[in-house]
Amino acid sequence: MPDDISHHLVTVLRAQIGTRFELVFNDHQCYLAELTSTAPTVSATIIHALGRNPELPVHTGIACGIPKTKEKPEMIVQKGTEVGVQQIIFFDAERSISHWQGNKRARKLARLQKIANSAAEQSHRNVQPQIYYCDSLKELLNSYPATHRLVAWEESAKQGETSALVKVLRQTTIGESLLAIFGPEGGLSSEEVATMESQGVIPVGLGPRILRTETAPLYFLSAVSVITELVSSDKK
Repeated sequence: MPDDISHHLVTVLRAQIGTRFELVFNDHQCYLAELTSTAPTVSATIIHALGRNPELPVHTGIACGIPKTKEKPEMIVQKGTEVGVQQIIFFDAERSISHWQGNKRARKLARLQKIANSAAEQSHRNVQPQIYYCDSLKELLNSYPATHRLVAWEESAKQGETSALVKVLRQTTIGESLLAIFGPEGGLSSEEVATMESQGVIPVGLGPRILRTETAPLYFLSAVSVITELVSSDKK
């Protein structure tokens, strides 16, 4: 096992020989394992695969305009991981107040990735979401394709639009991918939305209430779970 995982298991969690725990490998499968040695190296024996798949049935990513405080990206990453996101991209939007400078960007991304990894363990995920950064909306649109790309646009909510999100989610099938784009605190400009629409991104409302930048992605991910997991299961 990697040193950091071994240290956490034996030193932090105080696991002893005979302790059983779960391991997830690069095949994204979860296995039941038993600790067999703590010194000179930590080792374990695989007992059997658990056959559990807690992942969303569609590959779901979110792209967020950089919020103005460090706490908000951390909340988005932690809670988004718990709800089921598989990739998170932060991008420098037109109205972003904070800008992640090159000399600090790597540290920010490393910390956010660590938060995602920890949240994935806590919520028994089979996948650790990956955290990325884009310098601009243009880079985001060029670098992250998806079967369905949506933008949360508050003007859609103000105009009473209620069906586009549900329509897209109901049309999305297993094996397809979703990418939802969200603005920073000041929202997205009409020019940014027009650019996205020109590349096939669909504007959607997130209900009649205006949501904060850190709340909107969680609302979206919850909707994905309800419609692709709970409602779909209910129909079977």
